[in-house]
Amino acid sequence: MNITVVCDVLGEANNGTTIAALNLIRSMKERGHTVRVLCPDQNRKGEPGFYVVPTANLGPINNYLKKNGVSLSRPKSDIVSRAIDGADVVHFTMPFPLGHKAAKLAKKRGIAVSAGFHCQAENFTSHIFMKDSRLANWIFYRFTWAHTYRLCDCIHYPTQFIRDTFEHAIRRKTPGHVISNGVNAAFRPVEVSRDPKYDGKIVIHFTGRLSKEKTHKVLIDAVNLSKYRDQIQLVFAGIGPLYEKLEKRGRKLPNPPEFRFFSREDLVKQLNMADLYVHPAEIEIEAISCLEAIACGLVPVIANSPRSATRYFALDERNLFHNKDAKDLARRIDYWIEHPEEKKALSARYRGFVEQHEYELCMDRMEQMLKNAVKERQHGKDA
Repeated sequence: MNITVVCDVLGEANNGTTIAALNLIRSMKERGHTVRVLCPDQNRKGEPGFYVVPTANLGPINNYLKKNGVSLSRPKSDIVSRAIDGADVVHFTMPFPLGHKAAKLAKKRGIAVSAGFHCQAENFTSHIFMKDSRLANWIFYRFTWAHTYRLCDCIHYPTQFIRDTFEHAIRRKTPGHVISNGVNAAFRPVEVSRDPKYDGKIVIHFTGRLSKEKTHKVLIDAVNLSKYRDQIQLVFAGIGPLYEKLEKRGRKLPNPPEFRFFSREDLVKQLNMADLYVHPAEIEIEAISCLEAIACGLVPVIANSPRSATRYFALDERNLFHNKDAKDLARRIDYWIEHPEEKKALSARYRGFVEQHEYELCMDRMEQMLKNAVKERQHGKDA
C-alpha cells in the first residue's frame, strides 16, 4: 500500500501521540509499505518521504503553546496535495487543521481515509483552562465528529473506553476498531544492577508528561503521608510545563523526586530497578507507559478516575485508589510495601494480561485495518 500519515503534532518522541505516530510509520515501512508523512515539524524538512507544512503564527499565544509542547500547522493545499497524491489510504492522527485538510481532499479524490483517536477532549480543553467543563468537552467531541471524523472509513481507538466516550457524546456508532498502541518487546523483566543511590530506598516510578491531567502532585502528597516517606524515592520519567511547580512541591519530601527523560533502553533499566509503579493520571486514553511498567514486572497502583482508561488495567481492587485522594493512595502504597509476597503473586498474574498488548500483534491489526479501509473504498468505487 501507499500510505500517507498526517501528523498535526510530530516532534520529539516525548509524548504518547508522537510515539504512536512514529511507531505506526516505522512498522508500516518494515512491512514493505510506502509511507509518506505530512507534518509541521520543521526539523524534518528535506528528509525523504516527509512533506512539511508551515506552522501557524498565533502571535501572543505562541510562547504558551511552545511551553506545552504544541505547534499548530498551517495547511498549504499544494503540499497536502503532493503528500496524498497516489495514496491508497490517508491516515491522520489528530482532528486538527492538517488532518482535516488532508481527509477532505482525500475524500474528494476517492482515497480511503482512516484516523487514530489520540486526543481526548480534555487534552485540548486543558490548554484553554476548561478541562473540567462538561459542555466544553462535549462541544469538542461534537465538533471533531462533524468537522473531521465523519469523513473516515475507519477509526482506530486505542481503548474501548475512548470509543464509548466519543460515541456517547456524538450519539452514533462509528466505523471503529479498538486496537492498543502496543508495548514494545524491549519492555520485559531483565537483570540489572541496581544503582547504588537507591540502596535502602523504595523506588516508586511514574512515566507521564509533566502536565495537569497527569496529576503528579497527588503522588507527591501521598508519599508525604506514607509511613515509609523517609525511605521512598520517587522517579518521574517525563518532561512538561509543570516541572518547576512539581519540583518545588517535591522539596517537602525527605528524598526529593528525580525528574528525567529516559531513552527506551534506560527506561527499561529504570523500571527494572523500581519497586512499585503508580499511575495517578486523571485523564488517559490508554497509558502505554503503565503497560510498559507492567511488562517489566511491576505491579501498578492506578487512579480510578472515570475519565481514564487506565483504571481497566487493574486486576485487583488493590490496584486502584480513589481519584485525586492522596490519603487513599498513601494507604495503597503502604499496603504493597508491607506485602511483598502478594505483590510478587500479582506480578505473575499480570504476565498474561500484558501479552494481549504486544506491539507486533497490535501493528498487525493496524495494518489489517488500513487494508480493509482500502478494500471498502475500492468496493464503493466499483459499486
